[in-house]
Amino acid sequence: MKLIHITNKEQLNNFVGRQEHSQFLQSWEWGEFQEKVTGDILRLGIQENGQLIAVAAIIKKLLPMGKSYFYCPRGPIARNWKLPARADREIRNLLFNKIRDLVKNKGVIFLRFEPLLDIKGQIPNSKFQIPKTIDVQPSRTLILDLAKSEEELLNNMHQKTRYNIRLAEKKEVKIIKGDINQFESFWQLTGETSQRDKFRLHSRNYYRKMLEIDKNFIKLFLAEYDNKIIAANIVSFFGDTVTYLHGASSNKYRNAMAPHLLQWHCIKIAKEQGYKYYDFSGIDENKWPGLTRFKKGFSGSVFEYPGTFDLVFDKKWYGIYKLIRRLRRKF
Repeated sequence: MKLIHITNKEQLNNFVGRQEHSQFLQSWEWGEFQEKVTGDILRLGIQENGQLIAVAAIIKKLLPMGKSYFYCPRGPIARNWKLPARADREIRNLLFNKIRDLVKNKGVIFLRFEPLLDIKGQIPNSKFQIPKTIDVQPSRTLILDLAKSEEELLNNMHQKTRYNIRLAEKKEVKIIKGDINQFESFWQLTGETSQRDKFRLHSRNYYRKMLEIDKNFIKLFLAEYDNKIIAANIVSFFGDTVTYLHGASSNKYRNAMAPHLLQWHCIKIAKEQGYKYYDFSGIDENKWPGLTRFKKGFSGSVFEYPGTFDLVFDKKWYGIYKLIRRLRRKF
């Protein structure tokens, strides 16, 4: 096995996109987006007999004092996820050791990564400290199997969700395909939703740049009622999975039930275009009770990831980083 730098979009996407429940956060397009809003991207692969067997798309995050850390969202990814334990350990050790060599004396404190499978016992005799940390991407998500018919999908929904979809149809809420020209409408709705549901927003530029990505990869759908845009969804289409990324809705027209019809429209589009899964992108009954209840109304299976881990390269600076992080969270 050897480690390579991936410089070809098709090579990366063909590998990541062919894995079961494809992870768009490891795609070439998401890396390009992150380069515009966050920092440099490092795309690594492991080859065996000339074939890719694992990849890791890594984002460099800058910190004060000339320091930084690496972040590998929903990765690294090994072929078909499950490999024999020995091969899996060998891949991870090779990858971690290579990254350590790359960052030596360059101020990179740690690698934050999100394995798709449990890493306990997977790194024997490791010289690295690998503590679990606060989730970046949610550890629990809800995934809808699109192999079912539309009738089955509707019948499996919570009765109230199904009723709200019909109500929105009766009120003649219209769903339209949006683009960057509707960004201001989306941004206004996002502000209303943030204040109402008490969650933090990314920057304005973050969402705008997201909508400037390949239109086949990120799509904007809007709900229109009384000649006004009252709800919006940003959705990712990649590999075998469509992922609901961001949603927003107006405070004024809550009784139109537009978000329910809008979500159902996105699910139907995903099914019509041959995707296997619809990922609702995170649930948490404690942090987001209302949003989680909304998502669960559409049914689906709960999927749990192991969580987020830090592969520590510099113990001293990592201790300082954790202290500052704790203080910021308190205030």
